[in-house]
Formats: sequence, C-alpha cells, structure tokens
Amino acid sequence: MAFQPIYDAVEDRVWGYEALVRGLSGQGAFEVLSRVLPEQKYRFDQDCRIKAIELAARLFPADEELKLSINFMPNAVYEPAACLRATLLAAARCDFPLSSIMFEFTENEEVTDTGHLMNIITEYRRHGFTTAIDDFGAGHAGLGLLVQFQPDLIKIDMLLVRGVDASPARQAVVSGVVGIARELGITVLAEGIETEAEFLFLKGIGIRLFQGYWFAKPAFEELPEVRIGAVAADSATA
Repeated sequence: MAFQPIYDAVEDRVWGYEALVRGLSGQGAFEVLSRVLPEQKYRFDQDCRIKAIELAARLFPADEELKLSINFMPNAVYEPAACLRATLLAAARCDFPLSSIMFEFTENEEVTDTGHLMNIITEYRRHGFTTAIDDFGAGHAGLGLLVQFQPDLIKIDMLLVRGVDASPARQAVVSGVVGIARELGITVLAEGIETEAEFLFLKGIGIRLFQGYWFAKPAFEELPEVRIGAVAADSATA
C-alpha cells in the first residue's frame, strides 16, 4: 500500500491519508486491479483493508487524530456484516479506532443494486465508520446517487477540477456540487490538485479538504512529506 495525504485547508494540517494499492514493483492501482479475477475480488478487498489498517497503525503518529481512507468494491461485498468481521478484528488487534476509518467507493464501478449499497453504508455507519463517494462527477451514478442516500463526504473527481481556475464551465459545475453538498450536510474533498491556482479557486468557493500531487505524491508504505503552509500561500497571493 502507498499513502497519499488529505490536506485540511482551514486548519492547515494533514486531515488523513488514503491507502492506495500498489504492486511490489511500483505498479499502479489500475494495473494491479486489472489482474484480480472476479472470483478473487472479495478476498482481495479484505486483504487490502487489513493491510491498510496494519500499516496505518504502525505509521500514523499516536498523538494526531488522522483518518485512514480505504477504498472498497461494493460488488465484492456479499453481506455487509459478515464482510466487516476481518476489518473489525484487524482494527481491534492493531488498537486502531473505528472512528478513524473512512470507507470510500468509486463511481467508476457500476452498482446495479443500489439497495445493497445502501445496506453496506448503513452497516458501516453503525460501526462508526465515515463513508465517502470517490470520483464524484465522473462515474455511473452522479447526482442520482445523492438523491438515494447521502454519504458523509464526496470526492470531486480530478476531471472536474483540472484547470478549474481557468474554465467557466468547470467552475459552474463544481460550484453547483459544492452548493448541493452544503445543503445536504456533506463534506467536499477536491482530489487531483496539481497547481496552486486550482487550490486557491476551490478553497475560495468553500472547499476545505484537498488531495493531489501539489500537496504530496503517494509514498510506498510510508507517510510522504506534505506541503503545509498552503493557507499562508493563499494570504500572500490575495
């Protein structure tokens, strides 16, 4: 697993880290996942969760409240309560608080049974996990998913934030999503930030959490050095 920080622009600190699957030779998530056969998805999903929790328990500073964000595949979860057993056991064994775990699922994996997805989210919340939609705005469900249920957090996809500072169309769409999320009480995270201009525009419309290469690239089985002080950069530019 590699870890990429999530930056809190209000408190100017690291809010948490996303655990990203990597091959032993540095292969990216897409290449690794493309080699996982359908009948292996459940076991793979379970092993990734356990590995992420074990590493986070070892790497996260004990005196900081940090979120560990773990991706999961809804289609690999056959029964929510049963599929959480290994996760709960790993957290207990590593003394890792359940309230520090965020589960995010991607819109890029089509979920045909939304009732099943809602059951997963309900079960996860029952245990105190934070829930999130990844790649929001670039997948199968989009706004329709928010009508059916509201996660704790949505991650606006990088396709919408790339060059947003110079694109009126992107600005309109992202501002609209931020407004909807505010009305629904959902936290917004902008992912894929690569420039200061993107960060400053998105911070200016009320987004608090950020992730992307401009802050830090993922680091393999360690916590990368993070660009802290971005709020100061904002003040200096204003």
